[in-house]
Amino acid sequence: MENLQNFARTPQFLRKVINEARRSFIRNDDTYNNEADSENSTEAYIDEMELSHSLTLNEEALKQLPEQKRPVFIFEWLRYLEKVLPVAQKSDIKSCQKKLVQQLTEHIQGSPGPPTRKLIASCLATLFSVGDTFMLFDTVNACNDILKNKDDSPSYLPTKLAAICVLGSMYEKLGRMMGRSYEETVQILIRTLRNAESQARAEIMITLEKVCAGMGTAISNVHKDIYKATKHCLTDRVMAVRVAAAKCVLEMINHAPFLYQTELESLATLCFRAFDGSNYEVRCAVAKLLGTLLAFTQQPPEGANKKPGQPISTKNQARNVSLDEALGILMSGFLRGGVSFLKGTGEIIKGSSSVNREVRVGVTHSYVVFVQFMGSVWLERNLSTFLMHVLDLVANPKAASSHVDAVYSRKCINFILRSIIGKMLGEKAQTSACKELIHIIAKQMNSIDFNPENAKDSNQETLFSQHLLVCALQELGSLVLGLGTTAQSLLHDHSLNSIDATCAVLVHPCAAARLAAAWCLRCFCVAVPSQITPLIDRFVDAIEQMRSSPEAIAGYSAALAATLGSVRYSPLGIPHTKGKVVFNTAEELLRSASQNSRMSLNRTQAGWLLIGAIMTLGSPVVKGLLPRMLLLWRNSFPRSNKELESEKARGDAFTWQVTLEGRAGALSVMHSFLLNCPDLVTEDITRRLLTPIESALAMLVNLSSVLKSYGTQLKASAAMVRLRLYETLSLLPPNALESSYTHLLRMLVAEFTLSENPANTTNSLLRALCHGDDSIILGTWLQETDHRTIEDQLQPNSAAGSGALEHDPCCLYRPPISGLVGTAAIAAVANTQGNKVDQCPGPLPLGVAVIDMSVT
Repeated sequence: MENLQNFARTPQFLRKVINEARRSFIRNDDTYNNEADSENSTEAYIDEMELSHSLTLNEEALKQLPEQKRPVFIFEWLRYLEKVLPVAQKSDIKSCQKKLVQQLTEHIQGSPGPPTRKLIASCLATLFSVGDTFMLFDTVNACNDILKNKDDSPSYLPTKLAAICVLGSMYEKLGRMMGRSYEETVQILIRTLRNAESQARAEIMITLEKVCAGMGTAISNVHKDIYKATKHCLTDRVMAVRVAAAKCVLEMINHAPFLYQTELESLATLCFRAFDGSNYEVRCAVAKLLGTLLAFTQQPPEGANKKPGQPISTKNQARNVSLDEALGILMSGFLRGGVSFLKGTGEIIKGSSSVNREVRVGVTHSYVVFVQFMGSVWLERNLSTFLMHVLDLVANPKAASSHVDAVYSRKCINFILRSIIGKMLGEKAQTSACKELIHIIAKQMNSIDFNPENAKDSNQETLFSQHLLVCALQELGSLVLGLGTTAQSLLHDHSLNSIDATCAVLVHPCAAARLAAAWCLRCFCVAVPSQITPLIDRFVDAIEQMRSSPEAIAGYSAALAATLGSVRYSPLGIPHTKGKVVFNTAEELLRSASQNSRMSLNRTQAGWLLIGAIMTLGSPVVKGLLPRMLLLWRNSFPRSNKELESEKARGDAFTWQVTLEGRAGALSVMHSFLLNCPDLVTEDITRRLLTPIESALAMLVNLSSVLKSYGTQLKASAAMVRLRLYETLSLLPPNALESSYTHLLRMLVAEFTLSENPANTTNSLLRALCHGDDSIILGTWLQETDHRTIEDQLQPNSAAGSGALEHDPCCLYRPPISGLVGTAAIAAVANTQGNKVDQCPGPLPLGVAVIDMSVT
């Protein structure tokens, strides 16, 4: 009793403070005096109730209160009762249990709100568990009678909801003490479900879940009836009902084996349909259901634990589901979604049979839940099978019907790999995973025929296999970064040839695979800095030796740029002369670009990419190269309006494309110089930089006639020049381009008002620019979870989830910053010198990036 007294005294002071605050803020001066007496009487009764250890409600005191204060009085009594009942003496409860049950049952009929009905349910369940059960079935019957009532009016709904809630709490708390009363209760709940509105449907699903949890296998005779009812609710139009139904079936899986035996495929299909049109909460709940369902198929049968001489019952024994079959069910959802046969056929005829992204993201969550349920020991045992299965998903043509679709699918696969391989395995197992990934990469590259007899079929196969390589390389890079210097043995293993296998991808026909290999090599260098200098020498030699191959020039220059970008994370850096050697290579690429039209575009892009990467080596290296760079910048742009006009009158679409790419590259180097070498940006250097920048602006202002002549062929190249110009200007002083404000402002306004390209109707800045109090409607809380990498692709007003490395190769050497400009960007560079980022950068599509940068 001493503990009870201490408990009862504790809230007195707090209650007085709350009541005083309530009077201060809610009551005005005119009514304060009239209501003070009744407030004090309410407070006095509550204090008296707590100190006297009374459990029953003082009905006399309740009648004396004004009508509007009675619900609050009852709520306070219920809160007190919920806390006191578990610690009260059994003798105290027995003496007043009958009256207490009567009072609580009466308040079910009083149309209680959600907090009150939950307290009533909790109190009744606790009362019967710590006291006697002689009125238990009377209470169950009273609740059943409420549900049998045909009154469907809104005023009676709170009473029904309270009865449903009470039944759920009692079955959950008391379990098999409820006897066979469940048969009638379950049937009444299912009948009520047919004509119930959304609140009641959700509450019934919650109660059925609690019935299953409390009664376990004792209610096996009604499991199928419950399942039949929940099937309809899993695809309910109200999301809260779907969540409740998914949780109900999830609880049933523990007690109803038929769900993962005879009903496996139909329930999986139902889950795919539940993902369609879902929100985040539904996806998480249904993914947990689907992942757990398939995990149960891989558990050993009950008979496996029986003694050798004990007979095993074969009654209702279902066929075991193999791992390949279980993963195949998830694969069908990832690639085809939850559409019906007729709907799927119609879409195929129309040529639009793409998978709903909500279904794909939901199945992605399910993969993670499945493996987490199976555990790390199972994962280590089945690592090779699982890795190959997941990577085969993204290589399937149905997963990449378009570029955007391919990017989204890759994000889903990388999320699965990061969540499972990156978080569930220890160092030794992660090393094994790296070896498996290297074998997969090598096998995939060996399967590519670079001189095919049937070029068309081979090109299609190569096109889709690039996505497998991208995901494998990105995960390999992340794993090696996580392993750190312990990965040295992995990189030095001659039987594995990890660096050779990765470098082989640098000559892949597809840019996405080449860039992923370059990023992976950068991760190798960050983890094991001793690899930086040998790789720089290797890539410089490869560029010299393979100058006639466009893929080799693009791939090895990207790898060299990425390697230079990793130097900032190395404590010892690299020999000072390496920067000059790479600069000479880049300069030679730019000089020889015009000698071969087939190579001109690749050499131009590669040359500027390498010079931009050299800027990340810092001022000591760049200072000696600055005069040569200034000359390159000056020669990249027309020096006068006359030269600009004559330039417009000559050349074809390809010539203009090479020219624009070269100027975009020159501007990207300026941006890298301003970002990484701020101490070299003197007034004189700024003035000399403004000449090519003003020339670039003048060119863009007068480029409309050229764009009209060559149509869409130059649209991307022109947009890239604008993006690089905006990036460069963001790092210059605001007054640097004061004389050209008119042209610049006109161009910026045209950019984000979509006057030039009305097709681009989205950006990625809405969440960042929105006021903090309003941003909750955009799902900002998702940004604090691991799920944001795949959930971003479903956000309706944002392109934040569509990033991919091939959208901007400069991210290979840039520091991992986003959304920062000017001095903030420079400060961020300084702050990231020692931070290793294990996520591959995902620059946004060019159309979105230009709008973002124009707004920023």
